[in-house]
Amino acid sequence: MTPAPEALSRPVPAPRRRALVRAVAAVAVAALALAGCSAPREQTEVTTAPTAADVRGLDAIYAQELGWQACGDLECATLVVPLDHEEPDGDTIEIAVSRHRASGEKLGSLLINPGGPGSSGIDALSSIAIPRFGAEVVERYDLVGFDPRGVAASTPVTCVDGPGMDRIVSTDFDFTTDEGIAAAEAAYGELGAACLQNTGPVLEHVDTVSAAKDMDVLRAVLGDDALHYVGYSYGTQLGATYAALFPEHVGRLVLDGALDPTLSSQELSEGQARGFENALRAYVADCQAGAGCPLTGSVDDGLDQVKQVLDRARRSPLPTGTDRPLTGTLAFSGIALPLYDEQSWSALTTGLDAALAGDGSVLLQLADLYYDRAADGTYTSNSTQAFWAIGCADDRGTTDVAEMRAQAAAIEEAAPTVGYYFGYGGVICAQWPVPEAGGLEDYSAEGAAPIVVVGTTNDPATPYAWAESLAGTLDSGTLLTYEGEGHTAYGRSNTCIADAVDAYLLEGTVPDDGTRC
Repeated sequence: MTPAPEALSRPVPAPRRRALVRAVAAVAVAALALAGCSAPREQTEVTTAPTAADVRGLDAIYAQELGWQACGDLECATLVVPLDHEEPDGDTIEIAVSRHRASGEKLGSLLINPGGPGSSGIDALSSIAIPRFGAEVVERYDLVGFDPRGVAASTPVTCVDGPGMDRIVSTDFDFTTDEGIAAAEAAYGELGAACLQNTGPVLEHVDTVSAAKDMDVLRAVLGDDALHYVGYSYGTQLGATYAALFPEHVGRLVLDGALDPTLSSQELSEGQARGFENALRAYVADCQAGAGCPLTGSVDDGLDQVKQVLDRARRSPLPTGTDRPLTGTLAFSGIALPLYDEQSWSALTTGLDAALAGDGSVLLQLADLYYDRAADGTYTSNSTQAFWAIGCADDRGTTDVAEMRAQAAAIEEAAPTVGYYFGYGGVICAQWPVPEAGGLEDYSAEGAAPIVVVGTTNDPATPYAWAESLAGTLDSGTLLTYEGEGHTAYGRSNTCIADAVDAYLLEGTVPDDGTRC
């Protein structure tokens, strides 16, 4: 999730300026659903307990008590935070929180963020933390999921309905002409206007710095002197921002699938394009080494055949057996999603096999999984809309057409197969209706306790170089490397990574910098 830059936890519905970072939770959904190409599963409804709506002032904000209520196997509550942290006596918003209590001797609370920006930490508590973290970590910590401001159940960003989302995520804008760029800026401008109308003042305050300040309120209200945290993908940017703001409260922070917030928008876009290109190359090689691969010839030949699918869909969308043809943008999203986890590569093979024969139905279903679109045309989360809003709040990149063209050319040179879909991200925020909040000047987090940064050597969404960069940016950063494929490592890679992270979370044992698994 900044990128093209944003470390993006997700691919482009249209070119984005931030690195797309797809949440690990979404990958898990895809891995389960892809084989049958079924619609995404319904998200669990969480009922939050009401808290005092009249909490005002910094002292009262930090002294509030959460009204925990049972919700299924978890406890849920609502945290009150300032709409604008610069005005703690002003209006407030609500942050949805859920908790899985420690069953053993408690070490404290362990907060979870799955990435995005825009992914639900409440969903991640059940889909990632409880089933995937080490058994003793689950036993010794109160695992806490929360939806960051603007996301899901936390005073959410709301923009357009299902048909409106269908239009924006499927349109292939022609960036070769000034008219095409203007059309894209106008379309996203209309989207932003709808976001402001339907979301209200919170749209101006969904930036990452504000979300990090919310985390410190949550830390204090949970009764913890130090923040213990596992953040994936964009969640590493959120965690690094917290560390920079509150180094004295840093406990055990695991930043997995790293995004370095000091990198420029162009560096992030180009880096992620390279990441997906490299992951696609690894997939093609694996596909061709097995039976039934539709990609023939050499690996380069196979990559060229994938590009032909993308180019064909952009020129003349492929039929899908529905009233929604497969456009180039949707085809890219459908190809990108399985690259987040090598366990889903077989679904990509099925999708490409069909697309090469002129049938876009499987890649469309994969794209729908990516965007959380259900079969009835509704979107089961606001993750993409929140992604746009948070991205435009943090870093808008350049909107100069000449600069965007030069940057796009460099990206396509670096990633010939998929680079087209990582340029021109500036169009998204060019007419965004609220000011940019921006980030911090210094992310070194001087004085913070040791922070573990985890990188996967062939991570498509958050390239390994970003983990190296973030570990170097943080004064106390230490780099733990998983030599493998896919997005992120803890909970989905090997026992070497699991043991190292568990030892850090449970005992404070920091892995040697440069440890490779």
